[in-house]
Amino acid sequence: MQPSSAAYVDLEQLSALREQARGLPLHARQVAASVLAGRHETRLRGRGLSFEELRPYWPGDDARLIDWKVTARLGRPFLRLYSEERDQPVLLLIDQRMNQFFGSRHTTKSVLAAHTAALFGWAALERHDRVGALLFNDDSIEALRPARGHRAFMHLLGRLCELNQQLHARHPGDGPHMLNAVLERARRLAGKDHLLILISDFNGLNAETHDLLSALQRHNDLLLCWTQDPLLIELPSGGELVASDGDLQMRLNLDSSSQRQTLQRLHQLRLQQILEWPQGIGIGVLPLSAAQPAAQQLHALLGGGHG
Repeated sequence: MQPSSAAYVDLEQLSALREQARGLPLHARQVAASVLAGRHETRLRGRGLSFEELRPYWPGDDARLIDWKVTARLGRPFLRLYSEERDQPVLLLIDQRMNQFFGSRHTTKSVLAAHTAALFGWAALERHDRVGALLFNDDSIEALRPARGHRAFMHLLGRLCELNQQLHARHPGDGPHMLNAVLERARRLAGKDHLLILISDFNGLNAETHDLLSALQRHNDLLLCWTQDPLLIELPSGGELVASDGDLQMRLNLDSSSQRQTLQRLHQLRLQQILEWPQGIGIGVLPLSAAQPAAQQLHALLGGGHG
């Protein structure tokens, strides 16, 4: 694993993802159809609607659009028509905690999260949406309000790179509470009618997380991106595993079958927690692996133009 490209990100790397983001679906209804098809009815609203005009009812019009108050007042049927709003603010919640600083193959989960955020951000700019972020690690949250334009997004990416490059194996990293903290901060910042994309391994997930996500999705569209590493899914049958950040190393003994079974059982429980209940309330979940490029996975999962 090369530390410069697999363990950390830089601005040039995230900027280069702009081309790979072309054609990536970002309309919330498209996302919902891709992620939740055949499983649960989604409540994602897509772009908001703004009032455009009242006009008399004409034969063949959709009767569901009749404004009954105006109709009663004027004595003949009128329709209330809406047009799609020009943009939907996108808020990226990007996890850069120490728990993310792990990868057994292609990249670390923290790099995967940064790449995913950059791809969604570039896709949003292509649609002329405003893009903001809540960048969080084990100690703090940095809020960048949604803004338009290349310059504002490059500033966002620069701050993301700085946070990512602070990760180091010597850092103790004990911030499971920060998952709920960033969701609470998002509730205050987003208000309503935003597209919120949480990119995390969900360390710290609990009942409060469920309540916060449920509250957020009443007034916003939500998409969850679960960053994971394939090591827990495909544990070696035995022997010694060496983990490194390019500087320090840690050795794990996998000869104990009971320890391997415990890890696999915990992974299955986590799989159910993360994938099942969000879909039950209409929130899409994208499982992303640190073993593959983010762009390739997002286009495959969401049906974009690249593969």
